[in-house]
Amino acid sequence: MSILTSSRKINIQSNWLFSLFCIAGAFITYCSMYAFRKPFTASMYADLQFFGIDYKILLITAQVFGYMLSKFIGIKVVSEITPNQRTKTILLLMGIAWIALLLFAITPSPYNIIFMFLNGIPLGMIWGLVFSFLEGRRNTELLGAGLSVSFIVASGLVKSVGKFLISNYQVSEFWMPFLVGLIFVPTLFLGIWMLHKIPPPSLEDEQHRTKRVPMSRAQRRNFFLSFAPGIILMVTVYIALTIFRDLRDNFAVELWTDLGYGNTPQVLLTAEIPIAISVFIIVALTMFIKKNQAAFYTNLWVIIFGGALLILTTWLFQQKLIHPAVWMIMVGFGMYLSYVIYNTVLFERWIAFFKYQSNIGFLMYIADAFGYLGSVGILLYRNFGTSNINWLLFISNISYIVGVITVVLGILAIFYFRQKEKTITSII
Repeated sequence: MSILTSSRKINIQSNWLFSLFCIAGAFITYCSMYAFRKPFTASMYADLQFFGIDYKILLITAQVFGYMLSKFIGIKVVSEITPNQRTKTILLLMGIAWIALLLFAITPSPYNIIFMFLNGIPLGMIWGLVFSFLEGRRNTELLGAGLSVSFIVASGLVKSVGKFLISNYQVSEFWMPFLVGLIFVPTLFLGIWMLHKIPPPSLEDEQHRTKRVPMSRAQRRNFFLSFAPGIILMVTVYIALTIFRDLRDNFAVELWTDLGYGNTPQVLLTAEIPIAISVFIIVALTMFIKKNQAAFYTNLWVIIFGGALLILTTWLFQQKLIHPAVWMIMVGFGMYLSYVIYNTVLFERWIAFFKYQSNIGFLMYIADAFGYLGSVGILLYRNFGTSNINWLLFISNISYIVGVITVVLGILAIFYFRQKEKTITSII
């Protein structure tokens, strides 16, 4: 008996050590990727305008447009890639992104805007490649939650490093993004090496979560036709969440300045830490819902809750019933809770529940492609349609819209999948 008990303890311990190794590898890799993507948003590029548009908005729009294009490319590339191609593809894409930042630094504005566009193209496929090491496992929720914490924390971290270089070492706003990337090169290589060491899902994983396979064009088409209404509903919600997330993230400096925190750059990181911890715990706990059906619908209700939180906390803020900093953190929590559910477990449980041999990359990149298309559209609308409204009021208005879309379409999605479930059951 003691030998069996000891053996079980060793097995549990090894499972947790393996999970921590996977989380660390994914976290370090994706956090390092952010050092090649987000540092430039820490600069305000004050008084620079071209073509009647703020230079920073042009940069963000260019990068988001490249990132969006990458997501459309990723629908094919990420869903078709084989396991032995992942590591070298990540290295190649990150190298291209870094070279683009170098060319951005040495090329005068506004001509360097094109290199921010080129920087976005390779980076948009990194998420799918990193997550492909983690999907299809019995504890994918835990692993995915650890990965998702990276983009909640990383954005504030790399922007804080960027502002530190500018303030303390008088680094040019144009050279700063390249130098921040340089600082994170060692951790990038460490993270990629760790991912490369992760073995594929076991047979037991496949039994619980359905085998994950590369998808051909015909397979992608059949999957879409099988779930078209559900995909459209959920992608529309994701578009709204992506728009809000991008606006809050890219213009965090302006928002915190409007809230009276312009001289405390550390708030860019410290405000995100409680959000990251809370979201990680909630998402990771869904791992303990063993039945895929129950987990899938729980994820949908959590997304709806996140949308409702956007509406409630923004109303409380406008009524001056909560502190501005509390509002900024709470809307971030509501948005990221829903957003991370998409990026980690919703599609994971979707595939497992309906037992459809496929991969998360296909669904995720459909959602991301149109999500970032929406981000480009809202940036142009902000500059040309509502340029006289300050960022604080604009974000407040957007939070109401995103909240309503998330709640209403989320509930409609639940009705759709319930009917889909009945249809499949009756056929069987």
